[in-house]
Amino acid sequence: MSALDSTFQALGDPTRRRIFEQLVRRPRSVSELAAPMSMSLAAVGHHLRALESSGLVRSRKTGRVRTCYADPEAMKDIEVWVASRRSDWTRRLGRLQRFLAETPGGEVTRGDDLDKPKRRDLE
Repeated sequence: MSALDSTFQALGDPTRRRIFEQLVRRPRSVSELAAPMSMSLAAVGHHLRALESSGLVRSRKTGRVRTCYADPEAMKDIEVWVASRRSDWTRRLGRLQRFLAETPGGEVTRGDDLDKPKRRDLE
């Protein structure tokens, strides 16, 4: 499984996304993560292992307390992938917009958002 697949798989679960969002704000112990979710420590540990194996989360143990924190470097693969898709779609929508503009009755209007062409007759 690629790093990108592993990251998407880890973030595909809503509980893991909530945990990750909390850790982006600040490091937390496993107990702190479990408290607002009404989950057992074992269940939170299961989700943390998935996040750690994807590289999104790191942890360190001091005494009996395991502190977890988000690793922002792991998000770079997602950022690159999304930027690439955005670039493809912007290019495709631009071609569609030019085609519609050149087609009789296919005038296009757009607001500030260049990525969302609208046909005048549909407004």
